[in-house]
Amino acid sequence: MDIHVAAGTARAPTAMAAYDAALADANLHNYNLVPVSSVVPADAEVRSVERAPDLGPAGNRLTVVQAHGTASPADARETERVVAGLGWATGPGPGLFYEADGTDVDSVERTIGEGLATGADLRDWTFDGEEVRLASAATSEDAYTAAVVVAAYGESEPIA
Repeated sequence: MDIHVAAGTARAPTAMAAYDAALADANLHNYNLVPVSSVVPADAEVRSVERAPDLGPAGNRLTVVQAHGTASPADARETERVVAGLGWATGPGPGLFYEADGTDVDSVERTIGEGLATGADLRDWTFDGEEVRLASAATSEDAYTAAVVVAAYGESEPIA
């Protein structure tokens, strides 16, 4: 199974509209996202992509791990950025995802690294590769700002 990791950012008049537009930027806006915790199946290959490929018909269910952050226009007076990040550690067997969000790129990246290290310590698995994908956008006093990073597991499936 391929797991596609895509990122997006956007601005819109409401928090939900900004989130939806950020998903559109990643080409993942037409699915019903079903979040799972953090484990990468042993047979999966994680691929970072500019935008997710077509993963099936609109309205289908799509299993994901996602990081997302949203800043309101009022937040823009206190913070300059919204950041979402997703990291993963893989090896010859199962792997892990770890997601974080915040207002500082370095802090989000550090949190991801600490989370992956802690998750690895809890398991008797071998990890030989680690990657991080971040999405960051400047906040605006005129609109909500959203950033997302989504790992989409395989193809979408019908809901019913």
